[in-house]
Amino acid sequence: MGAVPFHDGPGNGCTFRVWAPNATGVSVAGSFNFWSTTLHQLSSEGDGRWSGDIIGVLPGHQYKFVVKNGASTLWKNDPHARKLTNSVGNSVVTSPNSYAWQTGDFQIAPWNEIVIYELHLGTFNVPSGGSPPSGWQAAIQKLDHLQDLGINAVQLMPFIEFPGSISWGYNGSHPFAPESAYGSHDDAKAFVDACHARGIAVLADVVYNHVGPNDLDLWQFDGWQQNGFGGIYFYNDFRAVTPWGDTRPDYGRTEVREYLVENARRWLGEFRMDGLRVDGTKFIRKVDLFGPDIPDGWLLLEQLNDSIDGDWPGKLIVAEDHEDNDWITKPTSEGGAGFDSQWDVSVNYQVRDVLIPSLDSQRDMNKIVATLTGSFNGWHTQRVIYVENHDEVANGNQRLPEEIWPGNAGSYWSRKRSTLGAATILTAPGIPLLFMGQEFLEDGYFSDTDPLDWSKATTYAGILQLYKDLIDLRRNEAGVTRGLTGPSLNVHHVNHGAKVVAWHRWMNGGPGDDVVILANFSNTTFWSYRIGLPRAGVWKARFNSDSSEYGADYGNAPALDRTSEPIPYDGLPHSAIFVVGPYSCVIYSQSPPPSPDLNNDGVVDGDDLGSLLGQWGPCQGCAADFDGSGSVDGNDLGTLLGAWGPVP
Repeated sequence: MGAVPFHDGPGNGCTFRVWAPNATGVSVAGSFNFWSTTLHQLSSEGDGRWSGDIIGVLPGHQYKFVVKNGASTLWKNDPHARKLTNSVGNSVVTSPNSYAWQTGDFQIAPWNEIVIYELHLGTFNVPSGGSPPSGWQAAIQKLDHLQDLGINAVQLMPFIEFPGSISWGYNGSHPFAPESAYGSHDDAKAFVDACHARGIAVLADVVYNHVGPNDLDLWQFDGWQQNGFGGIYFYNDFRAVTPWGDTRPDYGRTEVREYLVENARRWLGEFRMDGLRVDGTKFIRKVDLFGPDIPDGWLLLEQLNDSIDGDWPGKLIVAEDHEDNDWITKPTSEGGAGFDSQWDVSVNYQVRDVLIPSLDSQRDMNKIVATLTGSFNGWHTQRVIYVENHDEVANGNQRLPEEIWPGNAGSYWSRKRSTLGAATILTAPGIPLLFMGQEFLEDGYFSDTDPLDWSKATTYAGILQLYKDLIDLRRNEAGVTRGLTGPSLNVHHVNHGAKVVAWHRWMNGGPGDDVVILANFSNTTFWSYRIGLPRAGVWKARFNSDSSEYGADYGNAPALDRTSEPIPYDGLPHSAIFVVGPYSCVIYSQSPPPSPDLNNDGVVDGDDLGSLLGQWGPCQGCAADFDGSGSVDGNDLGTLLGAWGPVP
């Protein structure tokens, strides 16, 4: 459908195809025929579709469909246009193959290792002293920052053609055309290419619960309508009504469902994006917050996910549903909508409710427990968790540091408590999401007219480093915190009086896997605080948010390595005494044992045995002390002999 250039025997040209079932005639007028309404008539295919080939039409030519309905003549932009001059301008013939990709097949990271960064192209990187919008090329300039931060997936707020040049993007009017103010069709692909070159996946935010409502060529597209509503692309009764206008697509029409599914596939296929966030799915499956249900909408969600899973099972498709509904992420084979994950809005409210109050007595640790233990269908990657996103830092809300101390987001209290929230999210089961600027304490509230203040990356360099360190641990970059990517959780310590919570994360368990997090939600430093541990041995301090590296005014309460004691505690067989500063989080894990292949030649043999014997006896930090006991002894010898031969 749409305008597809061709190069074949008859010569260069373009095939035009459009759905207009109530039209009595359709022609194409454009810059190639002096905008004639009669020169290039399309032929009816008999099923409501019209098509025709026009020789001599090239990429760059502008055009519109001229739709006849009885005595009415309607000039309409192409519903499938890849490019428009602007939202009230003309469609532009565009080749889907004009961009020369620089990267090959890219695979999104395993979902349990993803950290998502949501950004708004129009305000993400506006030149100093300039004004929005910025766009694709400007965003590319900041991808090294995201790579250094440890981000491996970006989620773009909607970027399809919308009225004017300033918008959040949720009022898009031309679903197949990237916003002209952000750059060209190929600029969008260059952005994806540049992300992939840095190991960063790209997720598109798509809106199928309504279209527009302004600058909307789809409205009464072929002249037909009922009750004054939108015609063939929309419901023409009470089901059309949404909070954003009377423009809910008619999911009951096969052609409309195909149109929306094709749109989703366009970003994943031609643009090589790696997933979608589907906006407001409850307004697809229901008329409003309270119903009634729209069965056709549920069918759309099933067909969309089945279509994508059939060709790209690794693409991550996320719903924003906000009703804690397990059926959203159940497989379609079980009657579910088939999404891979969904936003868990309850996490945001629970964590904010704990962190924003001034008085520690107002902090409810049950809300932290609920944040940690929540899931959909019992699986951790089925929820996306956050304390900031575009909705939660606007619409009457503000950035979390701003909410903690309005007008003083850079204060000690705002820095301390907002980063404690980030530490909670980045160590909880789920797919964590950050909103642009969160990593350097952006303040105020999000607005599409207010550029992101990149100077704060220098002003709050310590906070930026804190986020880097947390993300490294989350992604197990050093190989010592694999449990943070795992499904398993035990909230083994909850102290409501002291406002302290501890939890254990693991994949399979063992050194390098088990992770223990101790979080203090009070303004008290605890110098001798016992919590349970799942295993004996040395527990290494991996992170301390009270470190002066993150804030010159922080207390630097010492998070030292701890050796477990055989004292059962919190239902676990071992325990130790820890130090944790005010509004702080410390993270501990055990190091995997060193390899018996001491000379790294790929085989455990006599050379390694000789090296071990040369280190025999008390020996702190020796390579042959495989069990970390502080001595090279018979246990270590047994480990080496047990691994004798080629290293697997």
